[in-house]
Amino acid sequence: MKAAIIFEKGSIPQYTDFPDPEIQENEFLVSVKAASIKNLDRARAGGNHYSTENQEHQPTIIGTDGAGYLENGNKVYFFSKKGTVSEKAAADKKMIIPIPEELDFSLAAALPNAVMGSVMALKFRAGIQKGNTILINGATGITGRIAVQVARLYGAQKIIVTGRNEDSLQSLLELGADEAVSLKLDDDDFKQKIKEIHKETPIDIVLDYIWGHSVEMILSAFKGDGTFSHKTQLVNVGGMSGDTIQLSSQILRGTDIQISGSGLGSWTKEESAFLFSEIIPEMFQAAVDGKITMETQDVDIKNIEAVWNTEIQSGKRLVIRI
Repeated sequence: MKAAIIFEKGSIPQYTDFPDPEIQENEFLVSVKAASIKNLDRARAGGNHYSTENQEHQPTIIGTDGAGYLENGNKVYFFSKKGTVSEKAAADKKMIIPIPEELDFSLAAALPNAVMGSVMALKFRAGIQKGNTILINGATGITGRIAVQVARLYGAQKIIVTGRNEDSLQSLLELGADEAVSLKLDDDDFKQKIKEIHKETPIDIVLDYIWGHSVEMILSAFKGDGTFSHKTQLVNVGGMSGDTIQLSSQILRGTDIQISGSGLGSWTKEESAFLFSEIIPEMFQAAVDGKITMETQDVDIKNIEAVWNTEIQSGKRLVIRI
């Protein structure tokens, strides 16, 4: 079969021949039609992700999930530890989800990762409730855009978004955000704006995609003065602006704030099972109903080498079509 292969860590995947997958008892064979390329896939391909740090590298098919047909003709989304950007893939039987017939393969392949990076944090870490006020920090990326729509779907009363790309930031208002705050503001102005919002409509949840200095400013804006403070949950999902922050212990002592993270390794088995049995199917249907939208940039697998290091248009997910 044809596949996109990483022969050495950090190299560009090559479109070439590769042996068909050997299907085990706990797997199904899938004829792959689409697979999205995410930061996770790039990090794993480069050997830079914590899930691959201790693995000895072998020629590997890129990709961790995809969409295609089972041998019986059923249309499915699936996970595979053996790679997915290939004509055929071995799918874990426990990690297969039916795709509505009305849903395009590209969207079906691209949406679940953004769902994992938004719904899991909002639902299980933050415990989102109808009427909550949500601040999404670094919302202009693909997952942040989905988070805005999911928060609205789950009944958020007010959604505040932050980001540096002014055009993308403003477009989030069309997706359901109520207020946008630019990360290009100087520190004092940014903190003052967050303070004003928090005073007017206390923020229940901060969903953070970038960490770094912006989180330091948000936490500083929340800092209490010794009186009772509003309970806020800060859930980190990504670290695009840096992996560490400086945090004053006074903020923790003087503010009712809880900090947690959401990602691979932080979810329980029950939460992961619910993701496959309920959440992703729910979001697939929401996409069919037009309640969630997402743009993809589709590229034929033959062109994987040319597109691997190119910049994808903001707000779009790269999807490899097979």
